[in-house]
Amino acid sequence: MTVTRQVTGSFALLDSLVKHGVSCIFGYPGGAILPIYDELFSWEENNLITHILCRHEQAAVHAADGYARSTGNIGVCFATSGPGATNLVTGIATAQMDSVPIVLITGQVARPFIGTDAFQEVDIFGITLPIVKHSYVVRDVRDMSRIVAESFYIANNGRPGPVLIDIPKDVGLESFYYQFVSIPDIFLPGYKLLAFPQTKHFLKLLELIQQSSQPLLYVGGGAIISDASKVIEELAMKFQLPITTTLMGKGIINEDHDLSLGMLGMHGTPYANFAVSECDLLIALGARFDDRVTGKLDEFACNAQVVHIDVDPAELGKNRIPQVAIIGDVRSVISDFILFLNNLSNFVPNSDQTSSWKQRINLWKKQYPLIIPKNVNFLSAQEILHTISVMQPNAYFTTDVGQHQMWAAQFLNILPRHWMSSSGLGTMGYGLPAAIGVQIAHKNKKVICVSGDASFQMNLQELSTISQYNLPIKIIIVNNKWQGMVRQWQQAFYGKRYSHSNMEKGAPDFVKLADSFGILGLDLELRKDINTTLNLFINHEGPVVLNCKVKEEENCYPMVVPGKSNSQMIGITKNFSYMNN
Repeated sequence: MTVTRQVTGSFALLDSLVKHGVSCIFGYPGGAILPIYDELFSWEENNLITHILCRHEQAAVHAADGYARSTGNIGVCFATSGPGATNLVTGIATAQMDSVPIVLITGQVARPFIGTDAFQEVDIFGITLPIVKHSYVVRDVRDMSRIVAESFYIANNGRPGPVLIDIPKDVGLESFYYQFVSIPDIFLPGYKLLAFPQTKHFLKLLELIQQSSQPLLYVGGGAIISDASKVIEELAMKFQLPITTTLMGKGIINEDHDLSLGMLGMHGTPYANFAVSECDLLIALGARFDDRVTGKLDEFACNAQVVHIDVDPAELGKNRIPQVAIIGDVRSVISDFILFLNNLSNFVPNSDQTSSWKQRINLWKKQYPLIIPKNVNFLSAQEILHTISVMQPNAYFTTDVGQHQMWAAQFLNILPRHWMSSSGLGTMGYGLPAAIGVQIAHKNKKVICVSGDASFQMNLQELSTISQYNLPIKIIIVNNKWQGMVRQWQQAFYGKRYSHSNMEKGAPDFVKLADSFGILGLDLELRKDINTTLNLFINHEGPVVLNCKVKEEENCYPMVVPGKSNSQMIGITKNFSYMNN
């Protein structure tokens, strides 16, 4: 409705955000965005919205990212101009690579000063052009509500992504007669979601499935984004299709399910990588054939017919030409396909069609299981993570990047939207602030951050945010005194020349560090103490930092060496004990 009195651009922004369902903002104030923060003061006083003060703008955008991934709703982040805006760049790129819907509001110098190299002026619109889905500079205060509406529509429509709104300081202060613009009222010329006619594609898809004896579902983050877990499991059960996921696709199916192969790719399970190398039909759902998944691309599923379903037409045929390409939301397409099958009067699925294929896969599972080291003389990250997964099957997990991330992907069995990890960009420092966003979104749920000693130090200042808001986040530090994955690559490919990857010198005492923020800190050194310490860690009412002193030289296996096919893994050991039973 039209406001009969004049209001400021800052009021129009806050009113528009609230009316679009925003209840929480993550941010950090500064000069150019102060008019917006001044307006925010009264909105918070009236309990209309909550602002979470992070200690760094990069952490604020990661928190908004974690909020968005875990809820499916748009995350919102505030930052000021200049360095405040540029500090968002890594988080924006993280969200863009992993298709996370975020709206970022940055302050800007007043309109008369734009282009004069004024204090704290940067062209954040230009800087972020390659890493946003869309961006705006609000030059007319009357456009404020329309721009917010368009931003929310674009961020979450089709393939999600980040949208930037840059607001000059004087726009936030300017008064005008305001009219709220809702999403149904906007018009975006040229913005059109494509969709293929599906019936002929469904006929071909059914034909390929019925002809296949070794099919495989390859499921990526697009399936999580579309909340497609139930329909994908229904499809898999109907045709007895084994399922492997990408790092982004974790949670699409319970990994204890008979049809689940876990994650494929560079550090995927041996049986998933063997299966993708030998399948004769690969059905890709919301996946993009990333290099960490495919290994040597021309040998990836080289004997398979390919079906690719994705909401983004740019992904179809980008890295692999499919025999069937369907543009559309994964859940909608699979739901329509199942409905199509149910309407076929003469269709009866052959439940025995993949029986021999499943037997082969089950044999691989027995021969090449993921190994949990259980040496009495040292702690292993694998055992810690497996134990915590069994203890907390419903927890939300965030990770940083490195060996601990891959071990977490291998040994955590999680639910849909309960896995937050920087997959495409591989951003160290993501896990801790992302956990803040997840905990704000799910106040009464367990949120566990899995980090490494190197990654943790990237954004450890956010312990202050956790302390201020008394967020009961549980933080596991897999502490091997190294940048673990860098050390592993230096060992394997660079002649053991460990150039600047050791983190022991100058490392903090993580327990004392936690204590300085008023957070419980725990050390875990001995394997015999795992269960006792993890019980204390989980059941403590407030936040906890658990410093796990694991074996320094432990490597993350299996591993597909760059340039090799997925079937050429190193670090796998055949388990003969199963063969003798």
